[in-house]
Amino acid sequence: MATGFQGGAGMKTQVLVLGAGYTGMMAALGVARRTRDAQVTLVNPTDRFVERLRSHQVAAGQTLGDYRIPALVAGTGVRFVQGRATRIDASRRRVLVADVELPYDVLVYAIGSYTPPVEHAFTISDPGLPEFLRHATGTFTVCGAGLTGIEAATETTEAYPHLHVRLVSQGEPGAMMGPAARAHMHKAFDRLGIEVRTGVSVAKVLPDAIDLGGGELLPTDGTLWTTGVAYAPLAASAGITTDEAGRIVVDQTLRSVSHPSVYAVGDAGAIRQSYGVIHGTCQSGIPMAAHAAQSIVRQVRGKQPRPFRFGYWHQPVSLGRQDAVIQFTYPDDTPRRWYLKAKAAIRYKEAVSSSPLKFYRMSVPLPARMLGMTGGRRNKLPS
Repeated sequence: MATGFQGGAGMKTQVLVLGAGYTGMMAALGVARRTRDAQVTLVNPTDRFVERLRSHQVAAGQTLGDYRIPALVAGTGVRFVQGRATRIDASRRRVLVADVELPYDVLVYAIGSYTPPVEHAFTISDPGLPEFLRHATGTFTVCGAGLTGIEAATETTEAYPHLHVRLVSQGEPGAMMGPAARAHMHKAFDRLGIEVRTGVSVAKVLPDAIDLGGGELLPTDGTLWTTGVAYAPLAASAGITTDEAGRIVVDQTLRSVSHPSVYAVGDAGAIRQSYGVIHGTCQSGIPMAAHAAQSIVRQVRGKQPRPFRFGYWHQPVSLGRQDAVIQFTYPDDTPRRWYLKAKAAIRYKEAVSSSPLKFYRMSVPLPARMLGMTGGRRNKLPS
């Protein structure tokens, strides 16, 4: 059969999805709800679905909903296996999970990125961070002024006003925004009393200070590290072609260039568009996963997968629970003139953060084109 799947006549195609984050869940449910000719197995180390879009809220000690993967996939035909994938045998199409080999005809690799641990610093997903902040005093330093750093700094300051929060980065916070949206963000920093230190590089994190090199130390009573990402070595160890960062190199259809039976979605894939390689966000990951699901079903039916095209449309940033800013963008993620702030932005940001769970609970799968700026004229860059 032209699809390359190993399932014989009358047998279901075995679709194995590694990772049950935003993209893995969307891919698994997307296939299962489109066809009965595939058996979908979803693998994840824990049975809890983590809302990464709200990681900064958890870090600040807020209690969020407790969503369990078995409940989210109940009644869909998706089989959930709790365990950590430790080895991929790409030649035999097998994945080792908790000493059990799981076969696949098509593999969806949806293992996301993570922030590498740094000695004497917390990361945003560190389970000990909320407890530390509840009892912390003095100065708390956030290293890195990307979206995670900005949201963590503002959320922490609002939740623990007795703390002095410092944001340290080499680049300008909100550099990807337009000047008006960035000005609103800095007003939020001023209102919350956040100290912003830019143009510096952190040489080392010490137990009670940040070493900026050259003998300069910034005293701190706690540190959050939000800069830099790493990728699981699982794909590279299996001989699947990856880039220098460890992401699977894919073709225009999101399939591995070395192993066409493997799809990579979300942070896991090095997905090139006309403007460059997509950077891993929920905004791009969910349309990727929906597109991969559509393509897998096409292959199950003996058809060829279609190319994936994607354009960004916004940069939502919360500035605590009482403020936010939304920068609307061109497809290449450069800022447009339009932005939202304050209450309108808060409502918009909440709608974005809560949307994935709504997608998963729908009885029918949404096409990728309805989840983002995928394909057609909408993916063209401004002249």
